[in-house]
Amino acid sequence: MKEIFLTKAFLLCSTVMLAGGLAFLTTQSSYADYLGVLQAALPDHIRGWSAEPEDRLFDNETIFDYIDGTGEVYRAYNMVKCLSRRYTNPQGAPIILDIFEMGSSEDAFGVFTHDQDGEPLDLGQGALYRASWLSFWKDRFFVSIYAEEETASAATTVRELGKAVASVITAEGPKPQILLHLPSLGLQPRSVRYLHHHIVLNYHFYLSDENILNLGQQTEAALARYQRAEEYAQLLVVRYPSEGEAKKAFANILKYYLPDGDSSGLVRLENGRWSAADLRDKLLTIVLEADSRQLAKSLLQGVAESTYRN
Repeated sequence: MKEIFLTKAFLLCSTVMLAGGLAFLTTQSSYADYLGVLQAALPDHIRGWSAEPEDRLFDNETIFDYIDGTGEVYRAYNMVKCLSRRYTNPQGAPIILDIFEMGSSEDAFGVFTHDQDGEPLDLGQGALYRASWLSFWKDRFFVSIYAEEETASAATTVRELGKAVASVITAEGPKPQILLHLPSLGLQPRSVRYLHHHIVLNYHFYLSDENILNLGQQTEAALARYQRAEEYAQLLVVRYPSEGEAKKAFANILKYYLPDGDSSGLVRLENGRWSAADLRDKLLTIVLEADSRQLAKSLLQGVAESTYRN
């Protein structure tokens, strides 16, 4: 299985488990046959590699039999099923195809954003290739194709297989609407992460051991980095299901992360950078770090203006 991805991107999940029994955004029965339809349309042979006789199927419980210690991350993005197919070649190492059916296209996008290293490819709705591993998302599917040995032939086959899989997923799905609240000026597109859980947030930006923002399956969060001129910042935007829950999270961030804020809500951190928070109805905005007070204020204002547009 894809050690590069699982070790680099999901290492923290081997020691910390998310709450079990995650509620799916889409019920498993709603799409009971779709993955089977895709399975039947997948190529049995490609460039000298042949599919083994039996595919393996996993659900959100049995996924631990396949990727023990890291399956919780997929569950954090509402995984419904996983189809795993192994292609072999007498002259080459195996190629592993995994198709994860998530609860929504937004969650498929979220899994894809968890690790954005690599060379962008024009494939699916977003694809990356690095070190014999191709990943992409399309509709509510996250697809991973990994060659166990990096050779020129295997690399070409991985890409060709990716194109074949993308072609049988005929639909496309929307990205999360919360991304519309990220100001465009200075946004680093490859830094954008979509998530639900604080453990995933802590991997990309450590906030607290405790879930002080009360993140969970009913919340949506977008994390992004910014560069304006020579200044940098990290921005987090969270949408809650109710104003009451948003107010509780806002109170927690002021208490535990920004206890020394001035009248405008801005705080200079111990490392000399600036942080700030703002609440607009159900939308909580936190400038986690910014190189200047002005940049922090500008990002807060940018998100505030987006609430009127969206």
